[in-house]
Amino acid sequence: MVNPLVECIPNFSEGRREDVIKAIVAAITSAGAVRLLDTSSDADHNRTVVTFAGSPEAVEAAAFAGIKTAAALIDLNVHRGEHPRIGATDVVPFVPIRDVTMADCVAIARRLGQRVGDQLGIPVYLYEAAATRPDRENLENIRRGEYEGLKDAIRTDPNRMPDYGPAELGKAGATVIGARPPLIAFNAYLTTADVEIARKIAKAIRFSTGGLRYVKALGLLVEGKAQVSMNLTNFEKTPIFRAVEMIRREAERYGVGIAYTELIGLAPEDALIDTARWYLQLDAFEPDQLLERRLQSVPEPGPKLPEPPIPEGATILASTVPAHAAVPEPGTPTLNGFVDEVAQGTAAPGGGAVAALAGALAAALAEMVARLTIGKKKYAMVEADMTAAAAAAESLRRRLLNAIQRDVAAYSAVMQAYQIDRADPRREQAVQTAMREAADVPLEVMRLSLEAMRLGRKVADQGNANAVTDAAVAARMALAAIEGAALNVRINAHSLTDTNVASHLTDAAHALAEEARVLSAEILSIAETRAGLK
Repeated sequence: MVNPLVECIPNFSEGRREDVIKAIVAAITSAGAVRLLDTSSDADHNRTVVTFAGSPEAVEAAAFAGIKTAAALIDLNVHRGEHPRIGATDVVPFVPIRDVTMADCVAIARRLGQRVGDQLGIPVYLYEAAATRPDRENLENIRRGEYEGLKDAIRTDPNRMPDYGPAELGKAGATVIGARPPLIAFNAYLTTADVEIARKIAKAIRFSTGGLRYVKALGLLVEGKAQVSMNLTNFEKTPIFRAVEMIRREAERYGVGIAYTELIGLAPEDALIDTARWYLQLDAFEPDQLLERRLQSVPEPGPKLPEPPIPEGATILASTVPAHAAVPEPGTPTLNGFVDEVAQGTAAPGGGAVAALAGALAAALAEMVARLTIGKKKYAMVEADMTAAAAAAESLRRRLLNAIQRDVAAYSAVMQAYQIDRADPRREQAVQTAMREAADVPLEVMRLSLEAMRLGRKVADQGNANAVTDAAVAARMALAAIEGAALNVRINAHSLTDTNVASHLTDAAHALAEEARVLSAEILSIAETRAGLK
């Protein structure tokens, strides 16, 4: 059953007046059927971060209500705070959580941006996945000069023209709206009040000035302490503990340490599990060892059903299903059922769904080789790497299996759009939106399958030599997924009227396929060498 869930995390330039904060939150919760997950305010930053979730329609309506209320109650001409800002509602990101794609969130961001510009007269800039140009993907570029600097630049510099709304700032400033993956807002307070030390550390760790990838950082003075304020944009590739340890080492240069750290808003559970695993050196730890996760994965006991009678003369065979095998969720097609559906002669599931399945099988094989390595004395030196590889492959496997249904849904949306009456002015936009999604899903399959192939290289190189040819098969399956999905990207992008978007999609697909071909050949060579086949 499809039950879409979107998260929205608007940042408002007010962290001191409780009545204003309450009014904004009340506007959000009363505008749509959303769940308020968190409200976090900081007086020194003079900023409040609200986190809520709901259906795409409800979240979009709630975000607009929050922006409208903030515009009425916050005057940027008198606002002062440590955190950079250009608007009363400074930034509004949408994050896909369940049964929703990044393309869906991009569509929400663009609809909301146009509405805010048209109805509230607030300049809107689109960022991250919703950005209309590469230099606006990074929030820092849009915020350059803050509210005060943007006042003149928006009127005089063509490069600072907003995507929606007037090229002029009022007291509500401008708003940045976009779509992105989950982000962790994380701060480290130092044992000093010297903000210059925090700024030097921030410069050392942020990616834009030579630091860690997927880290944005500022040095601020908060509550009388120097603070390194961070946004971690991809915790899987740059985890929390790595950023903390780099801050700790940099701080030692100046004779200070970390007093304590702080999480702003919410964070994915896996980010904290990874941190606990690293600090406790629980290298062989699996997330389902957590009591709460295990309880969630085990079905509630139901009424005991009578056993069916065994026909006379029947032979009883032991089950060939492993005891640890996962029970499919309701509505999840079996492999036989899926293959039968493909063979039916209907348009979906088709090549895109099959490509996603091939990618999932590649991830499953990489996971298998990693698990066949874990616990073997001969491979003790790489056990931590194999444990991490198994966890990453499991995540990829699940995401690629989910992409099967997403691909089917995307193609169905295309068919529905084409069925709209040709005289209906909404038809063309519906077709273009559906076609964009039909290109975005296979492009994501390509990216995920390439990640699976990279894991295949790791396990081929370091994993159990007895299973090295399985790693090579993983690479070949991933290549099939990537080559197949690339065809879907190209054919669907060909139908887009926005040639810039179409070119971006096809160029991205071409680059991924080229990298995959080279990597697949490398893995085959490694496997053949380790297996003694050459």
